[in-house]
Amino acid sequence: MEGGQPSADKTEFTECWRRSIQSPYIMRLALSAGIGGLLFGYDTGVISGALLYIRDDFEQVDKKTWLQETIVSMAVAGAIIGAAFGGWMNDKLGRRKTLLMADVVFFLGAIVMAAAPAPWVILIGRILVGLGVGMASMTAPLYISEASPAKIRGALVSINSFLVTGGQFLSYLINLAFTRAPGTWRWMLGVAGVPALVQFILMLSLPESPRWLYRQSQEDKAKQILSKILLPNEVEEEIKLMHESIETEKAEEGLIGQNLGQKLKGALANEVIRRALYAGIIVQVTQQFVGINTVMYYSPTIVQFAGIASNSTALALSLVTSGLNAFGSILSMLFVDRFGRRKLMLVSMVGIIVCLVALSVIFNLAAHHSPIISNKDTLSFGANSTCQAYTKTPNFSSWNCMQCLQAECAFCSSSSGEFHPGACLASSKSVRGVCHDHHRVWFSQGCPSRIGILAVGLLGLYILAYSPGMGTVPWVLNSEIYPLRFRGLGGGIAAVFNWCSNLIVSESFLSMTKALGSSGTFLLFAGFSFLGLLAIYMLVPETKGLQFEEVEKLLQKGFRPFPFDKKKEDIKKKEDNKEKELKQQGVV
Repeated sequence: MEGGQPSADKTEFTECWRRSIQSPYIMRLALSAGIGGLLFGYDTGVISGALLYIRDDFEQVDKKTWLQETIVSMAVAGAIIGAAFGGWMNDKLGRRKTLLMADVVFFLGAIVMAAAPAPWVILIGRILVGLGVGMASMTAPLYISEASPAKIRGALVSINSFLVTGGQFLSYLINLAFTRAPGTWRWMLGVAGVPALVQFILMLSLPESPRWLYRQSQEDKAKQILSKILLPNEVEEEIKLMHESIETEKAEEGLIGQNLGQKLKGALANEVIRRALYAGIIVQVTQQFVGINTVMYYSPTIVQFAGIASNSTALALSLVTSGLNAFGSILSMLFVDRFGRRKLMLVSMVGIIVCLVALSVIFNLAAHHSPIISNKDTLSFGANSTCQAYTKTPNFSSWNCMQCLQAECAFCSSSSGEFHPGACLASSKSVRGVCHDHHRVWFSQGCPSRIGILAVGLLGLYILAYSPGMGTVPWVLNSEIYPLRFRGLGGGIAAVFNWCSNLIVSESFLSMTKALGSSGTFLLFAGFSFLGLLAIYMLVPETKGLQFEEVEKLLQKGFRPFPFDKKKEDIKKKEDNKEKELKQQGVV
């Protein structure tokens, strides 16, 4: 039952449907474990909407950008720790117990967040939720893979990937449903505990991974579980393959050593593993530095940057981006085996760069054409409500909405309309209430813009460019590029790089928008994406249709893209010719 998380093709989906009708137990197992992916996706999406209302309830969160970033990124920090310990727990306690523990931790985190009386308690809840996500995100696909028939393994594991994006979409629906409910963000974060509770109950009635049981010398139990999953004529063959695989692993562990340090030293000393790690780490780091999780974590905030002030409208538009992400993951299932991993990622990266540059241009235009500040309108709110930076500047007559926001103040639109000259006021809860009392719209994240909806459209195109390629292919590549004896270690190292990159980007996004503006931030991501495109082109080989042994041979030979492959051929020809000449001289 080897092979990590292979991608599924059309034949696998047809076979999966047929086998699921014959044995509903298979689908029950995959869907129950796949809720781990749903937890991962839900947590990624739910904080984006909840943050809008947390800012409303806690003024210190609204005032401090770093605190907003920390609330978002603490779950990522927890996930790094959860993923690191999750690997050890999977081997020591088993896949099923690890998932059950992940559900308990996630559920506790959801309750803590929902009942939080202060921002620091939300941070504790976010860490707990992150620990659960980290454990579940690596355990769920492993459990499904090891408890699936070989012919439909790719299709069943793809259910977990789809549920990640499905969880994000569900989170936006939940966010939208509670926009007018008392407690708004508390419900949004608290509901996260429901799928964790459902999975916990379902997993109690499901068995442990047969491969883990066999490794623990519980052959009879493993055989009993396999008889429920496989056809009668497949059980003995699977037992035989499992036995050979585990014996090989034990033999290799004897040579390399079971200690993590010994394994890591052995991996880094191996040229094939190093080349595989270059490729695996590059695609995982690039996946994060194209800025995708800033879009998923801060999607409603980005929509507000585009000049849409209403929280509920921002959430509704963000729902579209989440739906496109789920749609893109389905496209990936259909195309990854048809076009190949490398080509799909390269095309995806080109689309991402184009969209990021276009977004940068749109936000720049919006900033330069934002409504001007009316001095008369501003002063009419009284000295205590006026933005202090505005009153102290000598050239206040040249100020517009964007300069007001950059001074950490807010724009209260004109009663004549959002695009007319308005007031630059102090960014506080009480002043915002006064602005609303005058039946005006309050802008604190972005300025009203006639082209703001175009930015939302480009955000959708960005998701469509990202999701089918860079969204799923890095995980597929990392499941197949490492030799069997180092597959867990290699995939784990690449995953840690992914989570760490995620943490860096999510922790710095709002600070970057504050320092560089939305336009400069998206342009910076475009620069990172271009570097990622070059790195993928230079170092990541195509693994489509190759057996694991063939991938290993490809890495042994070394990968050279065009036009460097020509140079390699020329060098080889020169070496061959020189060898012939030497042989001829020797003969003479």
